[in-house]
Amino acid sequence: MVRTERRLVVGLGNPGSEYSRTRHNVGFMAADRIAADFSIPLLKNKFTLVYGQGAMAGVPVVIAKPQAFMNLSGPPVRKLADYFRIQCRDMIVVHDEIDLAFNKIKIKEKGGDGGHRGVRSVMEAFGGDGGFTRIRVGIGRGIAETGAHGKVVDHVLGKFSAAECRQLDQVLETCRDAVVTVLRHGVTMGMNRFNGK
Repeated sequence: MVRTERRLVVGLGNPGSEYSRTRHNVGFMAADRIAADFSIPLLKNKFTLVYGQGAMAGVPVVIAKPQAFMNLSGPPVRKLADYFRIQCRDMIVVHDEIDLAFNKIKIKEKGGDGGHRGVRSVMEAFGGDGGFTRIRVGIGRGIAETGAHGKVVDHVLGKFSAAECRQLDQVLETCRDAVVTVLRHGVTMGMNRFNGK
């Protein structure tokens, strides 16, 4: 059964041209792709974020990109959710995940922040409530496997490689399909369909 309550889809990233097309901004890229595919312009500005309203597969949605830096994403998201009277459980957050290989996504319901500061900020803004759905988009670790902090940061904030760019459109398409599946059929079906692919 398709739920008719309005849902909030949030892509996490950092604002500014210097962060455009970096691995850490894949949540922004996913939000842009979803908005384009469903003709939902992200032209409205409020609460330090940009957003648009429309429908995805018959489900009313708000798609948003916080314009605070990643670790300050939570307060703008909470303000927008309150403005539209959207509950935490009716929110999908799309973000990069270093512990997943590139070209993999994983849907997760509730849980901790996994060390992701953007997710942590959103959780804190909702009173520690991790009850929203996450779509984790793998960016891999690359040379960051050495464990050196500087290399981890360089990888996360680095641009996608040429080889990754050739697959990026497919990754974003899969992410879009995962969001649609969760909206239409629920988290369990989404996890069954996309996790482990």
